[in-house]
Amino acid sequence: MALNALADPSRRRIFETLRDRPRTVTEIAERQPISRPAVSQHLKALQDAGLVTARPEGTARYYSIRREGLAELRAYLDGFWDDVLAAYAQEVKKTLGEKNG
Repeated sequence: MALNALADPSRRRIFETLRDRPRTVTEIAERQPISRPAVSQHLKALQDAGLVTARPEGTARYYSIRREGLAELRAYLDGFWDDVLAAYAQEVKKTLGEKNG
């Protein structure tokens, strides 16, 4: 799941590195305090979670954020927000009912 993948601080940093444009493992590793093989392992976990995609170009692979993965994550989080709003609405109705009753 996306939340599990992003729970790791290294994966979050790698994911954030891809925010502005696709990058190769080498480009990503240059910006991280971890080794290139470790970056590759984290990218695999992000890819398995549906958050990034890889596009081969010659001998390089360019990684980018998978927008659909973000939509799935947002839908998951929005489900909690809907529950919070529904509980709030119920509490408001209860409070108004007590005042009017």
